[in-house]
Order: sequence, then C-alpha cells, then structure tokens
Amino acid sequence: VQLVESGGGLVQAGGSLRLSCAASGIFFSGYTMGWYRQAPGKERELVAIITGGRVTNYADSVKGQFTISRDNAKNTVDLQMNSLKPEDTAVYYCNAELRSNTYWGQGTQVTVSS
Repeated sequence: VQLVESGGGLVQAGGSLRLSCAASGIFFSGYTMGWYRQAPGKERELVAIITGGRVTNYADSVKGQFTISRDNAKNTVDLQMNSLKPEDTAVYYCNAELRSNTYWGQGTQVTVSS
C-alpha cells in the first residue's frame, strides 16, 4: 500500500495550495480518505475526510476555507486550500481508512508566511 502526497510548499498568507494524494495497493473506492496535519509541537489533527460515497467532514477551523475531493477512477484525493493563514503551517498527511485498516502517507510540508 502506498499513499504519496504532493503539492506542498511555501505560500504567502491569503494564497492557495492544492494537495494531492495518489493511492495504490488498496480498493480505493471502499476507503474513507482523509487529510490530517501536524504542526510543530502539536498533535496530529483531522483536517477533512471524504467517504467513498463522497460524504465530507471538516474540522471547524477549515470549514469554508478547504475543500476535499476524490477521483475514484484515478485513486486520488485532493485538498484545495484557500485563504491560507500562518496557523495552517504544518505537515499534511494523507490517510486511508477502512474498518481496522489504516494507512498513512509520508507527509508534505505546507508553510504559510505572514
């Protein structure tokens, strides 16, 4: 199983980034896919999840700012991040979950400068 994130980088406050995660080795459409983040000195936290049926859930801190989407034909899940703030700076991780099976990507750094 592999989850490979891409799209991180350095952006100024107010800017946008789009993260993408490519999954392989899993029955993708059956998995709930998610994005989590971990800032320095803080615990990893949920950002957004999307079920196979495209039901979504967001952390309160990113509602209206981030959008999660998935393409079951391409085995990808994206996170569109708009109006970025310095507090969005973190390593962002892709997650795949189905019952007791959980997989993580290696993470991609997002840095928002003020």
